Amino acid sequence: SEFGNHIGHYELTGRAVEHVFESLLEDDEGLRLSVFVSATGSGGAIAAGDYLKERHDTRIAAVEALECPTLLRNGFGEHNIQGIGDKHVPLIHNTMNTDFVVDVSDKATDNLLVLFNTDAGRAHMRDRMGVPEDTIEALRSFGFSSICNMLAAIKVARQQGLGPNDVLATVATDGAEMYDTEIDRIVARDHRGTFDAAAAGEVRAAYLDGVDTADMLECTREDRLRMFNLGYYTWVEQQGVTIEEFSARKSQDFWVETREIVHVWDAMIDEFNARVAG
Repeated sequence: SEFGNHIGHYELTGRAVEHVFESLLEDDEGLRLSVFVSATGSGGAIAAGDYLKERHDTRIAAVEALECPTLLRNGFGEHNIQGIGDKHVPLIHNTMNTDFVVDVSDKATDNLLVLFNTDAGRAHMRDRMGVPEDTIEALRSFGFSSICNMLAAIKVARQQGLGPNDVLATVATDGAEMYDTEIDRIVARDHRGTFDAAAAGEVRAAYLDGVDTADMLECTREDRLRMFNLGYYTWVEQQGVTIEEFSARKSQDFWVETREIVHVWDAMIDEFNARVAG
């Protein structure tokens, strides 16, 4: 079942984020886990937000490509933020529990991938921005969808006016090493084949300093219903999910009951381990 993806991220990714947050609380008890930010993709990772909302009243931001604004505008289109999905609402996305929709342009993710992974870009971050060397190295762990999540978190923080006690959590779901061949293509297309110090400064100004709060939605119940209903055409009309099964997902009781199967899985694992060990 696709819902195993939801349950896995709810139980594992959610707990992992909570563990990181609790470690931060040891140094500052005034922190609050304000927002969990995740691109929708297959709908799995964003389930961590459901876990965090139940335990910390964390709000959930669903992220997608501006070039394919499915959730934001019932839209469609092509984009280069590889790995985040598009053009449909995943069956396992709990849309009725979503608080924000945040759209990020692939122009930003493309160019920041170049900034983070070229000599000129790293030199600019080190010499002009004062970014520590270990942080620059860590940015190699950010591929297109990870950069997308990071930018979406910045957009939410600015739009909501969040402060130093507000923690925003997100996930780095891919690394830059997956996209080495993309860098030359982006440089050729956007920078006439040369990414130098001037180009690095322009990218920083446009796509880091210039992060704005456009193309966002703070969801009302009507917004959530619109997104929920949009999934009908994929799952009922095309994939054969019954209308009863589809509609049941509108209630949070459905999600709570669905996750109860994890206790069955745990018992099966314990039984298997005992049998093998014996």
